[in-house]
Amino acid sequence: MASLFNSGADCAARRAAILANHLVQPELATGSLLSTSNCLHYNPPELTNPASFNPIHLRQILDGHHVEARDWLFKLMEESLLFCPKRRCEGKVFVAPDYNATEEQQREMTMRRIEFLLNNGVFEGWLTDSSADATMRKFALMECTGIFDHSLWTKLGVHFNLWGSAIKFFGTRIHHDKWLRDTEKYKVLGSFSMTELGHGSNVRGVETIATYDSNTREFIINTPCESAQKYWIGSAANHATHTVVFSQLHINGKNEGVHAFIVQIRDSNGNTCPNIRIADCGHKIGLNGVDNGRIWFDNVCVPRENFLNLVADVLPDGQYRFAAFLSPLTAGRVTITALAVYTSKVALAIATRYALSRRAFSVIPNDPEVLLLDYPSHQHRLIPLLAKVCALSCASNFLKKLYVQRTPESSKALHVYSCALKATATWQNMITLQECREACGGQGFKTENRIGILKGEFDVQSTFEGDNNILMQQVSKVLLAEHVAVQKKKKHFKGLGLEHMNGPLPVIPPVLTSSILRSSKFQTDLFSMRERDLLQRFSEEVSRYQTQGESREKALLLSYQLAEELAKAFAECATLQIFLEAETSVLQTPLKEVLGLLRSMYAMTCIDEVASFLRYGYLSVDNAAVVRKEVMALCTDLRPHALTIVSSFGIPDSFLSPIAFDWIEANSWSNLSSE
Repeated sequence: MASLFNSGADCAARRAAILANHLVQPELATGSLLSTSNCLHYNPPELTNPASFNPIHLRQILDGHHVEARDWLFKLMEESLLFCPKRRCEGKVFVAPDYNATEEQQREMTMRRIEFLLNNGVFEGWLTDSSADATMRKFALMECTGIFDHSLWTKLGVHFNLWGSAIKFFGTRIHHDKWLRDTEKYKVLGSFSMTELGHGSNVRGVETIATYDSNTREFIINTPCESAQKYWIGSAANHATHTVVFSQLHINGKNEGVHAFIVQIRDSNGNTCPNIRIADCGHKIGLNGVDNGRIWFDNVCVPRENFLNLVADVLPDGQYRFAAFLSPLTAGRVTITALAVYTSKVALAIATRYALSRRAFSVIPNDPEVLLLDYPSHQHRLIPLLAKVCALSCASNFLKKLYVQRTPESSKALHVYSCALKATATWQNMITLQECREACGGQGFKTENRIGILKGEFDVQSTFEGDNNILMQQVSKVLLAEHVAVQKKKKHFKGLGLEHMNGPLPVIPPVLTSSILRSSKFQTDLFSMRERDLLQRFSEEVSRYQTQGESREKALLLSYQLAEELAKAFAECATLQIFLEAETSVLQTPLKEVLGLLRSMYAMTCIDEVASFLRYGYLSVDNAAVVRKEVMALCTDLRPHALTIVSSFGIPDSFLSPIAFDWIEANSWSNLSSE
């Protein structure tokens, strides 16, 4: 045993001697070494990265609407002590939630911020003004609150987009007059009780029961078993006074399906109402400023007028009348899509600015260290993500417009696009946050630099308003139904961007050059070909399983791989087309050229990342390799524009983080008192 210890000591001694030889320079005295040392200093990237286009013009495209209203709210939050302003980087102000606060403190601060925004008129018209402009303004201001804090955004979303929208779209004029103005003024604080312990995405399977009593003209709402407890109900644990309960409606022993009811759960003093039990869901990996709760109903009596009866009604004598139940609310998915995009913008703005000022290693000995973003590998980490977030910004704006301009005829398109883009944007957001966190090294792990903490805060969006995988399955099912209907009726495709399937199959050149790869025609042809072929393959596979004796439902389940590929193809094809339309509308030449580069980068990155282009033979192996090289070339071409692109995101400096600016000064000894 002694020899083992001796050999280890000898080894350590030899390593120490080697290190000493590297460090000791006999010809210079120690004092001389210190006096000639050049300390790192921060160089603002603006000094060496001149803008080739006006960032305001790109911001107008990416924000899409209500730029001035956004800036007004940003300034309002920045100037209030409730938003925790801190001075760093030579007096620069940053605002961010205090994640070191306790769960109770975070929840209380969320409510104080809501009160502040209410008193400053932020919520005016959010429920009482149904005009397109008012709705788009609400979307814009919601996005600003989410850039500051996901808990604040979620709390507002539960109150306005879930509780408020349920009353607005499931209720009648009587409900609107009674509840909407009071909701907008926070005289009532609403919640949305749909999810149960045993049922989430499968709303039709909820177990809560509402039984109509024709003698008292009341509904009796009951939680019949533990799996029927309402779960993850935002605002329920501490603050909500009312909730919309989704339950099975029983009349004269017959189940009429799921319907919605307004139920008071707390009195004006905050006390839980009789026959209602509420528990806290507990600490979460994020969103601890939201009081998620669990609710049990023990035969709670609800007056008949609290039945949200726009499409179905129960007469006083118990007769049931039904017209048609509305599709699930989509406002939440629309806002989730937009916030996922803006969260990616925050992370990319921070990581890109850091990469334009942080240096590491020298390519040539004794030369200056190289900026992170001048390494091709680092460019490949961030620049394709810039292209994707710009493309998804345009897609998000398209979705918001589709929502505010909705008609009964467009309800199918709204459902499909909201499912596809919500899933795509939230998945991409998590990919972006992880890459940006790693790209910032250890600084990305620090809470004050935002990116790391945002991962925990936004992970939940993958299952908010529907599990992403299930949403994408819904997309493929609708596309399949369209395909079957077209074949059966021998008509052309109309809507959902499927009109390209009415023409001949696109022809992809056998040899691809850079000019072909950057051609919008080639890109749209290839994306259209993939969507078209996958829809045909999906339809054939489902039919084959049915021919083998499987039910349609089982056939769809067995074909899930093609269903997932088809939904992804639909989302990416739609996003490319929307992005191309935005590019086409631009007249300024410098910006148009950059948008062309971003559009090509979006297309090439999708092709490079998705196996189906090779799996089904849309591209040869050689051409796939050419695409990969083109991604590198586009990184080089977009590198000079990176700073201007992130400056176009419209996010104030105060909503970023210290490493986006003078990270040396922010970490200096003199700044410790401001941390």
